[in-house]
Amino acid sequence: MSGPAGPVVVRPRRSADVPRLVELLAEQQPTSHYPLRWPLPFPVEEFLVRPGEDAAWVAEHARDGVLGHVAVTAATGDLAGHLARALPDRRVEDLAVVSVLFVALASRGLGLGGLLLDTAVAHVRAAGRVPVLDVVPTHAGALALYRGRGWREVGGFRPPWLPADRPALLLMALDPVEAR
Repeated sequence: MSGPAGPVVVRPRRSADVPRLVELLAEQQPTSHYPLRWPLPFPVEEFLVRPGEDAAWVAEHARDGVLGHVAVTAATGDLAGHLARALPDRRVEDLAVVSVLFVALASRGLGLGGLLLDTAVAHVRAAGRVPVLDVVPTHAGALALYRGRGWREVGGFRPPWLPADRPALLLMALDPVEAR
């Protein structure tokens, strides 16, 4: 992909990227409200690099550096239980959660979120798994991105950290690509 000032590449995340990702996440949070809880009650690095992570990527520009992030994790804990109920025809082991998708505030609208999402989805599908995710329904931009790319709502989930005055998270899945 080429942005207005040159090419953007998606590459695997390296540990050296994490400090910059912490900065980007903090910078974009006041406008995106992602993550919903801020400040986090634990180190931001633990939000970015999660247990059960299968893979993670960054979008990087030659001049501007790292501009976005996405990861794929296993479905675990309460989320796994809710996904199992929402998708009873799928084994939880066959699901892969797309998570921690965000782009730098100054890079919004350039297609980086879609590029990162496509990378994660391709990875999940190459492994023969089904991409799933959870999203805060009031995050209209994220919801529009997912719906516009064919994701469908399959259920809801109220994690313990979600304030009572907030709507439950939406669980979404991306159906398999039909053979033609």
